[in-house]
Amino acid sequence: MDQFTYAERATDWRGNNNIADSIFRQMAREPYPVPDYIVMSAGTGGTSTTLGRYIRYQGIDSQLMVVDPQNSVFFDYYHQRDRTLTGHCGSKIEGIGRPRAEPSFIPDVIDSMMQVPDAASIATLYWLESILGRKVGASTGTNVWGMLQLANQMRTQGKQGAIVTLLCDSGERYLDTYYNAEWVAQNIGDISPYLAQLNAGQSQDQLELILA
Repeated sequence: MDQFTYAERATDWRGNNNIADSIFRQMAREPYPVPDYIVMSAGTGGTSTTLGRYIRYQGIDSQLMVVDPQNSVFFDYYHQRDRTLTGHCGSKIEGIGRPRAEPSFIPDVIDSMMQVPDAASIATLYWLESILGRKVGASTGTNVWGMLQLANQMRTQGKQGAIVTLLCDSGERYLDTYYNAEWVAQNIGDISPYLAQLNAGQSQDQLELILA
């Protein structure tokens, strides 16, 4: 299957056998069963499209924010709606971001997008490891960085609620790359400013968000 073309139609977003339905069934048991935001990165665009379509089909009052890494054209395509856009190189955050606007990426079902610097994604990966005691992949770092920006925004506005994101994969497969300081320095750059920002902003509220 050409996943970059057909991923958006591989799942029936109206049914009860998709990731969106699973999220909202689990959230029904939480103090805030309707999340203010769902934060998701895009590779093929299939998952973000399923989430966005499900939210709209069910009439749920949640917003979908898609986070996009450097060197991906999804963010620009969302704002310009020019499907001919192409990038000069691929994303360094494995599994997400694309150098072209893939057919399965459907911007009309997305409420907002955020560009996330690669260094922020990797810093969040390390920050999460210190909290969870487990390694996660870089796309998870991208998701959680975006989630924390929304959490800080809500806190500044005096709002309480829920934000949902996904831990996409284990970090054990990235021991030679994202968890290798030399590789990170050569391929990503200095992550220390973002790591300092995460550590300075660390609070019980953020810990509860992550661990929930």
